[in-house]
Amino acid sequence: MLDRRRFLTAAATGLAASLALRENLFAQLEKAPSSLPDHSLLDRNEDLYWSELRKQFLIPEDEIYLNNGTVGSSPAPVLRAIFDGYAATEKMDQQDPEDYPIWGYAAWNEFRDPLAEFVGCNRDEIALLRNATEANSYIANGIDMKPGDEVLMTDQEHPGGLHPWDLKAKRYGIVVKKVKLPLPVKNAGQVLELFSEAITPRTRVLFFSHITTFSGVVLPAKELCALARSKGILSAVDGAHVIGMMRLNLRELGCDMYSSSPHKWLQAPKGTGFLYVRDEVIDRLWNTIVTEGWDEPKLRAERFQRIGSSNVPALWGLRASIKLANDIGLERIEHRHRQLCDYILAEMIKRGGESWTSPEPALRCAIATVNVPPVARMELENWMWKTYKIRIRGGDPNKLRLSTPYYLQKKDIDRFLEKFDEYKREKNA
Repeated sequence: MLDRRRFLTAAATGLAASLALRENLFAQLEKAPSSLPDHSLLDRNEDLYWSELRKQFLIPEDEIYLNNGTVGSSPAPVLRAIFDGYAATEKMDQQDPEDYPIWGYAAWNEFRDPLAEFVGCNRDEIALLRNATEANSYIANGIDMKPGDEVLMTDQEHPGGLHPWDLKAKRYGIVVKKVKLPLPVKNAGQVLELFSEAITPRTRVLFFSHITTFSGVVLPAKELCALARSKGILSAVDGAHVIGMMRLNLRELGCDMYSSSPHKWLQAPKGTGFLYVRDEVIDRLWNTIVTEGWDEPKLRAERFQRIGSSNVPALWGLRASIKLANDIGLERIEHRHRQLCDYILAEMIKRGGESWTSPEPALRCAIATVNVPPVARMELENWMWKTYKIRIRGGDPNKLRLSTPYYLQKKDIDRFLEKFDEYKREKNA
């Protein structure tokens, strides 16, 4: 049994640790600039502009983060918005006695409206979920398919995109077919031909990543969706990497369904995602999670976000991340992403790396994937992080996937390249 003295000591220690954490976090936010650098600085000194933006992130100055493709870092404006959300909702003082801050039973148009405008669709076609994996599960579970019906996808899908269909295959007898993408994909026509040849009379769904997590190739999504539409096939796109990395207009894309994870390149809070369902096909998609309103057609896509209580302040952060991207300018962000990616890819090729990212500039953006045998990926990853605080990621045995978010500095890339050379020299010695 815990005696009174030990209890009070433990409580005091816990309180002190909590206060220290609070002071540390808020102190870091206080240090971040209260405003963004002026756009005119881009014309005068581009490196300085992005260097100033880097100060909005809590990533320590001596850390180099090349793994934004897994998860992004939410900057100060987003974190402040989350805290504002908690301050507003936890008071429980809403004017309407039936109005509680419980995400799951409301339209939340104040969050869907800016998101819909940002991605080019109507708010009634958007459901606010937690991530692309959840949205992909809604898609796979929600589409009516019979035993023997086929879903056609690539061999580069994320487990959160592939396995919902594997579950459906195991449970209901549908067929999962995969198109093997070349390493690297040379051009859009190559992808279209592979998909077109693989379509059969039993194909019901084309499911593919807009940007694949494996190689970072930007697939010709608009053309693939048009191909699906011409064959009477539903198109479902895993866009986990796209929002915040490059321009996205869902109406122009022409897909039937789209999933995404803004916590990557939009730098939104973790646990914010969305599902887009084109209005004409909303009524063809069954709910996966069911509560009040699940069978109400007038709710449109809202019925897919009714999942019960959830984290409203995260949506405040999502809204802030959209505003931040708009304030910087998505064209500037995309240009920066491509610029940094082209640089690191070219430098790795000079060092003998085999590019698995497309040689076609239009088919890559902010992810450079290279195969670097005989370098062992996991050994290099551990060495980089533990020795120099450089965070990378890849795949065994020799693949490196290098992400280039806009706040990354060219000097950071040069430092990574320097240490990569050092590692190889040590191994050769």
